[in-house]
Amino acid sequence: MDFVDKRVLVVGGSRGIGAAIVALFADSGARVSFTYSGSREAAQNLAAKTGATAVQTDAADRDAMMATVREAGPLDIMIFNAGVLVAGDPLTLDPDAVDHLIDVNVRAPYHASVEAARAMKEGGRIIVIGSVNGDRMPFPGLAAYALSKSALQGMARGLARDFGPRGITINIVQPGPTDTDMNPADGELAEQMHSVMAIKRHGTAQDVAHLTAYLAGPHASGITGAMHTIDGGFGA
Repeated sequence: MDFVDKRVLVVGGSRGIGAAIVALFADSGARVSFTYSGSREAAQNLAAKTGATAVQTDAADRDAMMATVREAGPLDIMIFNAGVLVAGDPLTLDPDAVDHLIDVNVRAPYHASVEAARAMKEGGRIIVIGSVNGDRMPFPGLAAYALSKSALQGMARGLARDFGPRGITINIVQPGPTDTDMNPADGELAEQMHSVMAIKRHGTAQDVAHLTAYLAGPHASGITGAMHTIDGGFGA
């Protein structure tokens, strides 16, 4: 894949799927910047390894996050990967924790997408990393998380209409269980997740990154407002 001189911003890029995306686009010739919140050492190491630019930004801080997107532009590609997980009995979960989840998982990708589109070049690409849990939630305790990932689907369909006249596409990538710090392949819940999958293993961050790169490339110019699931059959 050739992204030479394309200007790319990855919101939430220091670890896991985000880091794989940063590395892939940097290796493909793009000028990449990425945000991080608390993982300073991981961000610095990734920046040194890839030549990308790391910018500390809390995705829950709307104004700061929008300013980071604006200052990184005009962008060719914006990928929103930041996300948080809150799990537990909804009757006992801290409401502030749920609101923080909604701030990062719903409000932030909406505002980042809109801000990126303001100065985005004709034919630009916006990609948001969602989750197969936007389609299917077979386990208790994750209602708020599933709510946030389902919300992205409506956002993408609506913004696809709004940005389509400029040739700007917006798509949601929906990973299933993926081997990251948040959801390790050898974690205590891995067997439970594998039990409902057709391919009974975690996916890799690199697989998700390559799907993202395809959607950002020239052959995906007619794909927009769509959900792209990569989940080993978790939702089958």
